[in-house]
Amino acid sequence: MNIMNYKTFLLSLFISLSLSACMQTDKEPVSNNEQLILVNQVGYDYDASKLALIRTEAEQFSIKNNKGKTLFEKATGPKQYCSLSGDTVQTIDFSEITKKGEYYIVIKDSIISHKIVITERPYADLAKSALKSFYLNRSGMEIDSIHGGIWARPEGHPDTTVYFHSSAADKNHPENSSISSPKGWYDAGDYNKYIVNSSISTYTLLFAYNSFAAYFDELNLNIPESNNKIPDVLDEALYNLRWMMTMQDANDGGVYHKLTTKNFEDFVMPHEATNKRYLVQKSTSASLDFAATMAYASRIFADFSSNLPGLADSCRIQSEKAWNWAIKNPNVLYEQAPDISTGTYGDPNLSDEWYWAASELYLTTNDNAYSGLISSIQLDSNTPSWQNVNSLGVMSLLSSDKKDDYTELQVRFLKYIDQLIEMENTSPYRIAISNYDWGSNSEFANQGMIKLLAYQLTKNSKYLNSARESLDYLLGRNATAYCFVTGFGFLSPMNIHHRPSAADSVQEPVPGFLVGGPNLIVPNDCNDEITRSPYVAKAYADEQCSYSTNEIAINWNAPLVYLTSGIDVFGKNTNEE
Repeated sequence: MNIMNYKTFLLSLFISLSLSACMQTDKEPVSNNEQLILVNQVGYDYDASKLALIRTEAEQFSIKNNKGKTLFEKATGPKQYCSLSGDTVQTIDFSEITKKGEYYIVIKDSIISHKIVITERPYADLAKSALKSFYLNRSGMEIDSIHGGIWARPEGHPDTTVYFHSSAADKNHPENSSISSPKGWYDAGDYNKYIVNSSISTYTLLFAYNSFAAYFDELNLNIPESNNKIPDVLDEALYNLRWMMTMQDANDGGVYHKLTTKNFEDFVMPHEATNKRYLVQKSTSASLDFAATMAYASRIFADFSSNLPGLADSCRIQSEKAWNWAIKNPNVLYEQAPDISTGTYGDPNLSDEWYWAASELYLTTNDNAYSGLISSIQLDSNTPSWQNVNSLGVMSLLSSDKKDDYTELQVRFLKYIDQLIEMENTSPYRIAISNYDWGSNSEFANQGMIKLLAYQLTKNSKYLNSARESLDYLLGRNATAYCFVTGFGFLSPMNIHHRPSAADSVQEPVPGFLVGGPNLIVPNDCNDEITRSPYVAKAYADEQCSYSTNEIAINWNAPLVYLTSGIDVFGKNTNEE
């Protein structure tokens, strides 16, 4: 046996052993060598571009099939140093592989990637799981084994008796009087519910349906509502929307900022977390976000009036009431009371909230008074977040039947995304980010969402390709080597900052959650028990204590739903460029 044949034999043996291990367990050990090759761990669409990164110097790489046969060899890209991660990477392009199957990247005959899957619709299960996670995070509902599988749990937080905090009390609602405010999603790893964050999350799911209605019409999530005549994504959004509707003061239209315990609960199951819960202070930001979401919901649910009679009208009426309260109270900023220590979602600049609410109410009512306000507020384009919601108004305007009135707005919107792509194309990790904030992964998910909207507006494949780059990052092609979605990939988070996942008896966390991702905002959230990398792109810890990097949140998962579902819809790279 000559040297080359011997090497081929060893590689074939290695791959065969790896495949045997894969058949024995869902989670194969991840070697250091494998972490030198960063790939999308969920898979690649067979007729789309396929890029990986290597963190070891090499002039060429080879692609081998699962039998050890070399399919081709190719030069690697140039070396690029990344100051955010402190390492040098090279790009690997194996887009030539279009046949569905399992493959391996091999560097220097000894560094072998984990298995790479190339198939049709690789993200269908991921998209479904990302959306199903909202059901698994419902408040006030038993998660039964029929719909929740091993993550079944008793009902927690019915919220049929919630108390008015002193900051929310008035003559109609004395302190410690009570109200019923059931349903909704737990906001994140904690058990509280916040209007500001619920608004962008609910809107994003509704916007996903509006963008890909035919796709969601056929999607069965196996949730309790799956057999009704409403698409499951709308049933899920409606479960939270029903809670939001209870957070408005019927007397004056103002919206309470959050429903919360005074302090975060311990890491116990929902039904074991029984501290008193409160409605806390009305705020202008909550009222405007609520107004925007209700106005958008009114338009969406107008098409389901036979199944949900009166809902669209109720949403519109509540939206207008919240807007009118905000007009009378234009700058009531949320201020955390001394005896409350849960999430604040505070925001000192409300110009973006005014823009979003005006956009949605204009599209819902056709009242030119709202249109005039839209024109008077000039804001830079940005990636959506709960702090920056004007781009949600832009998304609605550009996807509406009035989009021809907003050609200049579309030019600015596309220019912003072109700038992201330009930055991405010169970045070592092929990403458009210069600073990792709290929840950095949501930046990539939301970038992917607006890139997909740009593709829908223009049919220019560069936007679809770039959206895939964002997803590649989230699914493993990043400096941490993690696939950041629970339950997916060969190296994914296991110890998330999420109370049900930590307190149940199941080893695996609730699947489909996007964790927050690397940042150095709170570098010692594990009290020096865990040392995170000083390089911000690697400053992530798969530890329950790392709330700043390993928590989950509904506003991070909602754009993941949009991104994965949208790419699943479009399916293939049209290569129009």
